Amino acid sequence: MITSREVELHWRASQLTRAIATCVGITLVVAAIGGRWQLIAFVAPLVGVLCSVSWQSPVPKVHVHGEPDSQRCFENEDARLTVWATTESGESAVELTVSAVAGMQLEVHESDSGLKTTVAAQAPRWGRYPIRARVDVVARGGLLTGTGTVDAAEVIVFPLTPPQSTPIPQTELLDRLGAHLTRYTGPGVEYADIRPYIPGDQLRAVNWAVSARRGRLHVTQRLTDRAADVVVLIDMYRQPAGPATAATERVVRGAAQVVQTALRNGDRAGIVALGGNRPRWLGADIGQRQFYRVLDTVLSAGGNFENTTGTLAPRAAVPAGAIVIAFSTLLDTEFALALIDLRKRGHVVLAVDVLDGSPFEGELDSLVVRLWALQRSAMYRDMATVGVDVLSWPEERSLEQSMAALPDRRRRTRV
Repeated sequence: MITSREVELHWRASQLTRAIATCVGITLVVAAIGGRWQLIAFVAPLVGVLCSVSWQSPVPKVHVHGEPDSQRCFENEDARLTVWATTESGESAVELTVSAVAGMQLEVHESDSGLKTTVAAQAPRWGRYPIRARVDVVARGGLLTGTGTVDAAEVIVFPLTPPQSTPIPQTELLDRLGAHLTRYTGPGVEYADIRPYIPGDQLRAVNWAVSARRGRLHVTQRLTDRAADVVVLIDMYRQPAGPATAATERVVRGAAQVVQTALRNGDRAGIVALGGNRPRWLGADIGQRQFYRVLDTVLSAGGNFENTTGTLAPRAAVPAGAIVIAFSTLLDTEFALALIDLRKRGHVVLAVDVLDGSPFEGELDSLVVRLWALQRSAMYRDMATVGVDVLSWPEERSLEQSMAALPDRRRRTRV
């Protein structure tokens, strides 16, 4: 898709205009001091040139185009874009310069007389990176110079996620065929038990060896595989500077890894981003496209998500019986209240604490560090009391290792 944006130009006198004005001024001063009126006739044409700027053709409008308008890639991948400029009047000279913001590298592949440029963009960290185009225009016979900057396109860089699968809490799953082995009997491959034949049982379930030994028909029961609805809740509230801000980097990576695992297992996955200027959510769905829609929602790109207000997760965003996995530093009370509200609705809620250590900067007294660790332990216990399990995710461990010690919530009680 091609985007077109009009450039707001800031006009000023060109170098030619400043040179002519300087010559006129010096000549008039010399004529006035030396009494040489002949010099006035000499500079009269130059004065006429300066006055002609008012009746020449109006300044042109410049549009900058980008193709595609939004390019998506993963970290350290190249995204190729083409940027060019057009004017309403072909008499004006236009020069186009393409640049990137900090954190992104640009490599120019093709350039056509300063009007059309093809670049390859690459970023080592996920995020949204605008491709900026600077336009320099010379108009009105070279007497005026205009300069403007506009975002011609945007590169959306997705985070890379580890291939390892993350487990989900052990709970009662939905009565829908999936990939999670349960203790219920039904369609499946894992052996459960053998029972006498009941009219209506499928003949392929008959265990002929056992039936021959016991003298009557017996069938083999198998454990069924069911599916789950996984909703990831991420904390987008402002964090204090220091370790807490650095820890939010892993919020996005953890959420992407959980969603990737759920979709690979055939589960439905959705996301809710609370906090920030625009709280948003995306309903649970299946398929590979859902993974990219989730990443767009995290980065607030595209228009596939829904905006919301307030501090609680919308009921439409979390289906009944869904498993909620939250990633947060757990420093904001409103986010903790959102977790408790989801638990009261009957959902299994797991919070992953991405803050490794204390949120304070600089060297700390050992007593302060110990008091902080005791306070976090008490917070873990209090959250578990209301049914919200909290797991610590230290920086030296992977997410699947931290989530390996999930509690069994199959016999959970409503709060």
